[in-house]
Amino acid sequence: MQRAIKNVVILGSGVMGSRIACHFAGIGVQVVLLDRLNPGKEESTNKKERNQLVNDAFTAAIKSNPSPIYSAKFASNITTGNFTDDMALVAKADWIIEVVVERLDIKQQIYNEVEKYRKPGTLISSNTSGIPIHLMAEGRSEDFQQHFCGTHFFNPPRYLRLLEIIPTAKTSKEVIDFHMHYGDVFLGKTTVLCKDTPAFIANRVGVFSMMSVVHTMEKLGLSIDEIESLTGPIMGRPKSATFRTADVVGIDTLVKVAKGVADNCPNDEAKAIFNLPTWLEKMVENNWLGDKTGQGFFKKVKTATSKEILTLNLKTFEYEPRNKTKFASIAAAKAVDSLPERLKILYKASDKGGEFVRAFHHALFSYIGFRIPEISDELYRLDDALKAGFGWEIGAFESWDALGVAAVVSDMKAAGIAVAPWVETMSSKGLSFYKVMEGKRYYYDIQSNDYKLIPGADSFIILSDLKEKTIWKNSACTMVDMGDGIAGFGWNTKMNSIGGEVLEGLNKAIGIAEEKCHGMVIANEGNLFSAGANVGMIFMLAIEQEYEELDMAVRTFQNTMMRVRYSSIPVGVAPHGLTLGGGCELNLHSDTIVAAAETYIGLVELGIGVIPGGGGTKEFVLRASDEMHVDEPDSITLKNRFLQIATAKVATSAHEAMDMGIFRKGQDHIVLNQSRRIAKAKEEVLKLYNAGYTQAAQRKDIKVLGKSALGALYAGINAMWRGGYATDHDKLVAKKLAYVMCGGDLSEQTMVNEQYLLDLEREAFLSLCGEKKTLERIQSVMTSGKPIRN
Repeated sequence: MQRAIKNVVILGSGVMGSRIACHFAGIGVQVVLLDRLNPGKEESTNKKERNQLVNDAFTAAIKSNPSPIYSAKFASNITTGNFTDDMALVAKADWIIEVVVERLDIKQQIYNEVEKYRKPGTLISSNTSGIPIHLMAEGRSEDFQQHFCGTHFFNPPRYLRLLEIIPTAKTSKEVIDFHMHYGDVFLGKTTVLCKDTPAFIANRVGVFSMMSVVHTMEKLGLSIDEIESLTGPIMGRPKSATFRTADVVGIDTLVKVAKGVADNCPNDEAKAIFNLPTWLEKMVENNWLGDKTGQGFFKKVKTATSKEILTLNLKTFEYEPRNKTKFASIAAAKAVDSLPERLKILYKASDKGGEFVRAFHHALFSYIGFRIPEISDELYRLDDALKAGFGWEIGAFESWDALGVAAVVSDMKAAGIAVAPWVETMSSKGLSFYKVMEGKRYYYDIQSNDYKLIPGADSFIILSDLKEKTIWKNSACTMVDMGDGIAGFGWNTKMNSIGGEVLEGLNKAIGIAEEKCHGMVIANEGNLFSAGANVGMIFMLAIEQEYEELDMAVRTFQNTMMRVRYSSIPVGVAPHGLTLGGGCELNLHSDTIVAAAETYIGLVELGIGVIPGGGGTKEFVLRASDEMHVDEPDSITLKNRFLQIATAKVATSAHEAMDMGIFRKGQDHIVLNQSRRIAKAKEEVLKLYNAGYTQAAQRKDIKVLGKSALGALYAGINAMWRGGYATDHDKLVAKKLAYVMCGGDLSEQTMVNEQYLLDLEREAFLSLCGEKKTLERIQSVMTSGKPIRN
């Protein structure tokens, strides 16, 4: 059956319901958001009054930060109503999603009303996180049951990529297949098929992981701050680590899931882990539930000069200043960029940090081994759920592979930790949970004792899985053959910053591609595309006053960007996550961009006291010139581009980047599922090649406005300075930017070429690198991650 989802009805406008509505609206679907009639307004004939509950919830969602919607313009795709007046609207729905309170009796009442109006064949699902799906389907019509399943979104739905699909025995295969495909391609989710078991997959294993951390912490006498330092990015987990995550999610939610597993999984061999420590129960009694109540494991307090975050001392139950952890294992691991190598260092460490890491992983590995086939027949689904739902960089089975399956099994046995029999069998044969063959990922299947291709792998390209097809590499970069004559290029540096080795690699890769390939795609893995140029290198050259070397470094960056733009083969870029500064400039010079919807891109150089020096300023002038038309004064067009750089504006989504003109309408593309971006970029580059791609000539027709526009920009800058909105140094940097964007000291409008603007850009960049306050800003970024205002 061919299904098209044009209209969705969301039943329930709470935190999840309103944000799921926003996510659907963001992909262009028309959404009706319904909730209870506003209490006390049953007799009112005023529609606004009757809908106040749902309208207030929707307004709060739209105003929340981070935004639940890709662009504010999509909010118009949502209309609101109430169950009493508007339930008949479900008759027009292609998909009905129930997101009401987690009580079976209330859900059944809602379904009774839905069945009065729902058309046969219409999809219906529940966002429940804990109620068994089959219980909700009991007593419903046969058609309802065939089209019903659980669709469990994770909060916040826009940002957490997991969508668990939980069918019942009566859900039709067509419905299951549709949800798996639609969630992936249209909603941008990692769709994970789950069995109808308590807490499904992600919460079952993720909450076990968190509770295991709690008990291991108690056993080893570690503090909250020590645990946070061990279970955050250093171990491939989010910055929120363990206890900050609990505060964000809600400690009551964590406790609810833990109790649910303990109560409903009597045969779980590790159910004791889900028992709550007395101090955790006390926190719930005190209503210390995390962010929602203002305090949990952490508490933010105001001091005379700033805000300070305090940590709960679980022995005294007092909040205290945070303590910096000093484990030798952490210091050693921080020096290593590769996550698998960091895990090995932590696992093998002899200090208390290493002891924790071993105990934690042994408990986790034991648990996941015994969950197959209870909660899933396929092990890769557990890893997908943990990565997409809890933000792990690599999954649990992937971590086990990284540490060495056989060696860890031996360690677990020595420590008296149970190992699932199927894992022992696999390990005894010297096998791993995953293997890569011909650039495709396979998983170990316990039913057949053989490897099977991960479904959908043909739609995803993972550069690191193509090591066997490496064309060229240096210590930072790798160029691989992605097939069909298209090369892939990526690099692995701290924050994927762009330094000398990356620029060398880009030039080398383009040269090879021009000789041997049809085109090239530039992409990176991990959590971000690139945080920009290597500011450490810039700082070192500037502080040593090595201005000739600094000039050469900036020229090299500019020339590399121009090489990307004017190579003889099409070059595409596939950004995701943070794409700042030099990373943005690389995108600006590509032939085509395929961006993940969650791409946060912008030219942020003014924050560190310089202007974009890798062709970014030039490119914004060029685009402003192309955008000038009779309907708007040329100076306004230029001013809009100037303000984007001057305010260091970062697009909060790829859609906003399209509106800002960083991405080009009709030329660049957005994909909802970031795992598909590289394959899509390859497809677009191949299209350009097959269409007869021809190397372009450098532009000589760029209109710059000269002194008249420069005077207007200077006036605006001075007004901001006099009003106290800009510091003296802000004013200096902004004037340098204005000078370049107006074409320098020209008395009238003039047509210039790209190299003219690149030279102006470079001269301004170099002069600012000689400023003391610029160096102070760069040093602040290097030491604290944030620029100072000076």
